[in-house]
Amino acid sequence: MKLVVGLGNPGKEYEHTPHNVGFEVVDALAERCDCTLRRSFRFQARLARTMLGREKALLVKPSAYMNQSGPVVAAITRKLGISPADLLVIFDDADLPVGRLRIRVGGSGGGHKGLLSILEHLGQDPFVRLRLGIGRREDKDLVAHVLTPFAADRRDSVHAMIVTAADAVQYMVAHGAEAAMNKFNTQ
Repeated sequence: MKLVVGLGNPGKEYEHTPHNVGFEVVDALAERCDCTLRRSFRFQARLARTMLGREKALLVKPSAYMNQSGPVVAAITRKLGISPADLLVIFDDADLPVGRLRIRVGGSGGGHKGLLSILEHLGQDPFVRLRLGIGRREDKDLVAHVLTPFAADRRDSVHAMIVTAADAVQYMVAHGAEAAMNKFNTQ
């Protein structure tokens, strides 16, 4: 089973903010698969079991705040016996321009609090990361930027990136991380 985790913050006030693009990709995948993310008190997350191509998958949106994603992901992987090799984490990256995405296996947390939390609880396991470009704003500090909804002039680029990211997840599940990197990291 593949575990596809989109990172974000729970609550209406965080919807459509740069920090929640990981959630939006999971929502797009759930819509494509015609499944519903349901609240799980056991795992402190919203979950949906589905098929991505021929692979069983569990779509996950942690209900904890971003910097507490690690305990949620660790509990799911341990309880369900999911190997880190079958884990894909989707999250925002301010160091990538808006609309760009990058797939990588392994590496550091790069200062991202959600990813750092997962690494702290899983260790330096070589799971797949799908980084979604949110860019930086010269007129705002980083915290204000990631927690403020996208400006109107960026919404089309963000929507296109979310669609492409959902495509990348489906392609990666079918063909592997390396093939997905070759196809999507060049766009």
